[in-house]
Amino acid sequence: MTSVLTLESVPRDKKAEKAAAPGTVRPVGHFVALTGRPGDSSRPVAHVERELPPDGIPAYLAARKEGIRSFVLWAEPERRSRLATLVTVSAAEGVCAYEVRDGQGVPIGTILREKALHGRGLRTRWTLTQPGCPEAVGYKGRIFWWYVWWLLFPVQVAIGVGSVLAGGGDVARGPRRVIWRAGGEVPLEFRSDGDEVHVHAPWVDRRLAAALAALIRSFDSWMGTPWDDKRE
Repeated sequence: MTSVLTLESVPRDKKAEKAAAPGTVRPVGHFVALTGRPGDSSRPVAHVERELPPDGIPAYLAARKEGIRSFVLWAEPERRSRLATLVTVSAAEGVCAYEVRDGQGVPIGTILREKALHGRGLRTRWTLTQPGCPEAVGYKGRIFWWYVWWLLFPVQVAIGVGSVLAGGGDVARGPRRVIWRAGGEVPLEFRSDGDEVHVHAPWVDRRLAAALAALIRSFDSWMGTPWDDKRE
């Protein structure tokens, strides 16, 4: 059975935050929601936030420009127990390696992101590995749709400029769907229309998939600023 994971944000109650006692810690502001069977309601399976370096938010924002990410996946919004942690193993010249660890620090799997024209192809490549499981490789967008997108690029630029001048600000984006393949199987896919990670294979660790959902959205946000690129 396919599971669907989506990164969601928790609406902020600024009045309640102002009225809170000094020193009150704000609950985690984002969570990964899971939907199982069609028609079922979604439920939170991980509460996600940045894990900041000693120098705080400015240091995190400076590092993220190089592809560095650090997330914590909590079991609850009050941060009582860790489900997993995503850390950056290496980041250089558009190729970034991340490791996902469980609550005790034991590696669950790795995620390798190779930016287009920096890694092994013309499209951004995502590689997932889990101990004892086949390697899964996916590419951002299909070649056909990238070809169509580039053919229409001059028209899209004109539309984008007109939209900005009209106050809309919407600019056409390239293909974003990612389909991972592993030995003839499709264990996961990222669907751009709903920013959803679909998990098809039962052997995919849901903690790794949840970390992937947060990681993709930190690089590729369809609307507005990526969720981890905040100054507060």
